[in-house]
Amino acid sequence: MPVKVLVVDDSGFFRRRVSEILSADPNIQVVGTATNGREAIDQALALKPDVITMDYEMPMMDGITAVRHIMQRCPTPVLMFSSLTHEGARVTLDALDAGAVDYLPKNFEDISRNPEKVKQLLCEKVHTIARSNRRYSSFSPSPAAASPTSSAPARPAPAAPAPAAPTGGSPAPKRKAYKLVAIGTSTGGPVALQRVLTQLPGNFPAPIVLIQHMPAAFTKAFAERLDKLCRISVKEAEDGDMLRPGLALLAPGGKQMMVDPRGVVKILPGDERLNYKPCVDITFGSAAKSFNDKVLAVVLTGMGADGREGARMLKQSGSQVWAQDEASCVIYGMPMAVAKANLADAIYGLDDIGRHLTEACL
Repeated sequence: MPVKVLVVDDSGFFRRRVSEILSADPNIQVVGTATNGREAIDQALALKPDVITMDYEMPMMDGITAVRHIMQRCPTPVLMFSSLTHEGARVTLDALDAGAVDYLPKNFEDISRNPEKVKQLLCEKVHTIARSNRRYSSFSPSPAAASPTSSAPARPAPAAPAPAAPTGGSPAPKRKAYKLVAIGTSTGGPVALQRVLTQLPGNFPAPIVLIQHMPAAFTKAFAERLDKLCRISVKEAEDGDMLRPGLALLAPGGKQMMVDPRGVVKILPGDERLNYKPCVDITFGSAAKSFNDKVLAVVLTGMGADGREGARMLKQSGSQVWAQDEASCVIYGMPMAVAKANLADAIYGLDDIGRHLTEACL
């Protein structure tokens, strides 16, 4: 069965181009279009698409408000289109909070100049998030995301009471004086990182590095957002930054982040030979070389297998590796790659990871 897609955008040109690109894939069917958020809600209810592509800035009702209503009334995976600006990043992060699964930069020049590249990326994204549809059968947005009038990021709702036993069949973590906590993620990562980091106390004793697949224009806004929501400090990493307890450094988009044995962060140009900029494998590998068995690494939701080889290096040096469980992942790709390679010391649900990090490090 082809993936059924609803295309939502107020630009007739963009609707046509996106529809043409998607329709060229025999395994995708564009079942309808909408010109604003209100039409999107009506069409989502009537057509029951597998995936919705959504613009943000539209008349009548904007994309974020539409996503909130859709998640309340007919939960459906949404792929947002966004501009590569600081404001575009803020809006995209709000949309992810509201329930959108993933995003793509909205660049008219790329559609005109690189149609094959755009087609491949767009169709790949649609197929990937269509496979995430299973988690929407029981989707329940947070109070902040569900509110149609909410426009600013809000601190996440309190987590449910912790279960007596850890989830995923993994044992409770053992305490250790870790020199670094390293967390890698991709699709679904912005919301997952927010869920994990907001559970950490302000006196968290270990330095943290974060590797999120994200465009260069987005990482500064994302770090600022996390810093406002968390009790620990969060900032976009800069070359020469020092690792310190209670500080999380987010790898800048389009570049690579490494750490050295002195605790100094090195930011390097993104290597065009690498698919991911930043790349989890590179940061994990540098951590393994610098801190041997004193690293606790976590691989969260994301497509692909970035992080697996870095996790292998960490395991060889004696460090610990955790993976997010399938049930709580938006896309069970990166954690699955680690688990299938038998590199995971523990597999935990998303809502348990922050608590277990605190138990392991305090």
